[in-house]
Amino acid sequence: MIYKNINNTTIPLAIFLMGTTASNKTKLAIELFHKIKEIEIISVDSVKIYKGMDIGTAKLSHQERKIINPLLIDILDPSESYSVANFYHDALFEMKRITELGRIPLLVGGTLLYFKVLLEGLNSALPKKNIEIREYLKNKAKLIGWKKIYQYLEEIDPIIAKHIHPNDIQRLSRALEVFLISGKTVTELINTHPKFVLPYKVYQFIMVPSDRLHLQKRIENRFYKMLFNGFENEVYTLFTRGDLNQNMSSIRSIGYRQMWAYLSNEINYEFMVNSVISATKKFAKRQITWLKSWKEAYWLSNNDIEKNINEILSFLKKEKNWLVIFFLKLMPFKIYAAIFLY
Repeated sequence: MIYKNINNTTIPLAIFLMGTTASNKTKLAIELFHKIKEIEIISVDSVKIYKGMDIGTAKLSHQERKIINPLLIDILDPSESYSVANFYHDALFEMKRITELGRIPLLVGGTLLYFKVLLEGLNSALPKKNIEIREYLKNKAKLIGWKKIYQYLEEIDPIIAKHIHPNDIQRLSRALEVFLISGKTVTELINTHPKFVLPYKVYQFIMVPSDRLHLQKRIENRFYKMLFNGFENEVYTLFTRGDLNQNMSSIRSIGYRQMWAYLSNEINYEFMVNSVISATKKFAKRQITWLKSWKEAYWLSNNDIEKNINEILSFLKKEKNWLVIFFLKLMPFKIYAAIFLY
């Protein structure tokens, strides 16, 4: 595989495939993997990193994972924490390894903050974590509640607050921790830091179903399928371990926190089901809002996998300043065996 810019300088290629939950982006990634020989898939999902959390995260089957071997899946126990910085370093390490083998990293997922940090970099101007301040924030929350603390963040840094859910205590604490340590907001520090340039030629694609009602119905059907496949038993296994709780990042994720509340007799089954579906729809809506403001990305037009693959390859072919040769496997539909971009 060859990829060079017009100055004949070698630079690696990467493909980003983003989208809402239940948008079929994983299915498209699998098809691309089977069609383009040089692809390796990296998961961009903040929950699929956890072992034993398969059904509720819609992971590939164990058989599919053996064939495709997606990276950054099942790398942690649910009791462990994982930060944006952890993902940043892990993803760059895997991307470097893949490109050194002459292959293409295909990053696919719905955790948009992870994509954002890859494109913009970690801000080295941000102070390191401070245990004492984090304890102070926890104690403060016990007195006034996290809702009040979130409102305080909205006052001092409304821009970063828009990207943090009020229940995401980990990121909320970090944003306030930065302010209490430095006296400056995260937004201020980011704006005054030199711009990061990802050392890759990145092609970004977005999958969002054009029909919102269709997406909402798909979200509903997907969760009912999870329940049929044993999601309650999956969470029950985690619930009975004894070392996990609702404040952990893994259990706070959509689906798991509601099922956990049901197993704790805090809510009934019907309320749990409705809460998961409602939370997922709201999450998809936030993803769409964020993606609408995304820069330099190509929106795939529909949910037809074959057409989307053709759109991706056609888009790459139109890039006139780059030369990329893909080695393709046999396909059930007509595509050139090699594509030259120049």
